[in-house]
Amino acid sequence: MDKKYYRMDKKYYGDSRYEKVWEQMELLGIQDVSTPRQDKNGTIVWRLPIKNNHKPTSFIEVASFSTGYVRNQNSGYSNYQLNKRCESEPEYFDSGKKDSMGRPMYTKWVTRSCKLMPIEIDRLEYLISYCLKNYFIKRANEVVDGKYVSQWYHDFRLEQANETYSENTGAMARIGDLENKLATIQRIADHG
Repeated sequence: MDKKYYRMDKKYYGDSRYEKVWEQMELLGIQDVSTPRQDKNGTIVWRLPIKNNHKPTSFIEVASFSTGYVRNQNSGYSNYQLNKRCESEPEYFDSGKKDSMGRPMYTKWVTRSCKLMPIEIDRLEYLISYCLKNYFIKRANEVVDGKYVSQWYHDFRLEQANETYSENTGAMARIGDLENKLATIQRIADHG
């Protein structure tokens, strides 16, 4: 087996779309934490390297289900769907009232439902892009322990680090590495 795929879970190996999802998971630090029972049922659960705001002792988990749903597993009082929404065809119900000419009046009813994704790889690709947009980019200024870091404070501390530490300490190289990783994540989000 190619060294690149040494740690790859077998469910991601062999199909280029699955391998691309695996590479993105590795880059973002996402772990597949599916239990054997979930695997048997066609459910895939991912743990993101981002602390949960509602339960600060746990990390955010998202899941893909064989029923076509993708859900957030632990960031609220109950699991909620991450699927795109679509409006149904309008339905009309007799309101029991009549207009001035004696004709029955109807009430228009439109519902919104989740757009199901029956193909597993489509759900996984959607989850990667959803997580990038809604967790990694929107919450980019939250560090792994779940604490908020304001932009002005980040800039102030970065300027302090630049003044205090010289190039020899390796701090600037580390900052450069982190800036490159952020640029890669943004590219994936833009083209994912």
